[in-house]
Amino acid sequence: MPAIETDDGVRLHAEETGQGEPLLFIHEFAGDHRSWEPQVRYFSGAYRCLTYAARGYPPSDVPTDPAAYSQARAVADALAVLDGFGADRAHLVGLSMGGFTALHLALAHPDRVSSAVVAGAGYGAQPERADAFRAESMLTAAAFAAEGAAKVAERYAVGPARVQFQNKNPRGWAEFAAALGGHSSLGSALTMRGVQAARPSLYALTGELAKVRAPVLVLAGDEDEGCLEPALMLKRTIPAAGLAVLPRTGHTANLEEPDVFNRAVDSFLTAVARGTWRPRDPRSVSESTTGMR
Repeated sequence: MPAIETDDGVRLHAEETGQGEPLLFIHEFAGDHRSWEPQVRYFSGAYRCLTYAARGYPPSDVPTDPAAYSQARAVADALAVLDGFGADRAHLVGLSMGGFTALHLALAHPDRVSSAVVAGAGYGAQPERADAFRAESMLTAAAFAAEGAAKVAERYAVGPARVQFQNKNPRGWAEFAAALGGHSSLGSALTMRGVQAARPSLYALTGELAKVRAPVLVLAGDEDEGCLEPALMLKRTIPAAGLAVLPRTGHTANLEEPDVFNRAVDSFLTAVARGTWRPRDPRSVSESTTGMR
C-alpha cells in the first residue's frame, strides 16, 4: 500500500481499490481507513475507492507538534492523497470529522470536488452548543493523553450516538470499539485538540456554503442529536444539497446501517452522473406554504 507524503513531511497510509472515477473516503475521529470496508466492498466494482488514515492514526505518522493538527491541515492532507493517487477530481464521502473535511475541501478547492457526501457532520456547530462542545473536546483530549486510548474507548464507544450501533450489531460494534482502543493516544489527543475543538462553526460559514456549486448529499441518523439541526441548516444553505435521514440510527451510520448508507450514496452518485442532481428550484423557497399568497 502506498505511503503519501504531505507538504510538511508527514507520511499518510493510503489504499486504493477498484477502477473508475475516484471516490475518496474521509474517516471520522473514532474511525480510521478500515472503517470504510463495507463501502469499499460495495463501491469498488464501479469506482476507484481511495481510503487513508489521517495524521495521528497509525500506520500513518503521528506528529508530536500540536501545530501539525488543524482543520486546514486536514483539508491539505485530503488534497495530498488525491495528488498522490493522481486524481484531479474526486467524489468525496466523509463522516463526522471527515464530513467537515469534505465540506471545507468543497469550499476551498471546488475544482477538485465532483460531489460530496457529508454524513454525521455538525457536532459543536450550533452557536449555543459551541462552548460546551469545545470544553468536552478538551476534556476528551486530556483523557486520551492521561489514560490512553484503550481506557477512553470503553466510555467513548458507548456515547449517546454510539449505543444504537451496539444494540443493533454487537459484533460489529465490538470491532469498532477495539479499533478505537488501538488508536494512538497521542494522535487522538492532538487531533481532538487541534481539529475537533478548534474548527470553525459551520454557522459562521453560511455565506460561503451558499456559494458551493457541487452536488452535496447531507446524511444524518435521526438519533444523532448533535447533527440533526446542522444537517437541516446545510440542506437549506447549500444550493444543490439533498438531505437523507436514516431512521433509528446514530452517529456511526456507515457501519451501523451499511446497506441503507450505501444505497443512499449510490443513488446520489447515480443522479450526479446523470446530471439530474440539480440546484434547488428557487420557487420552492418561500414564506408561503401553498403558493397562494
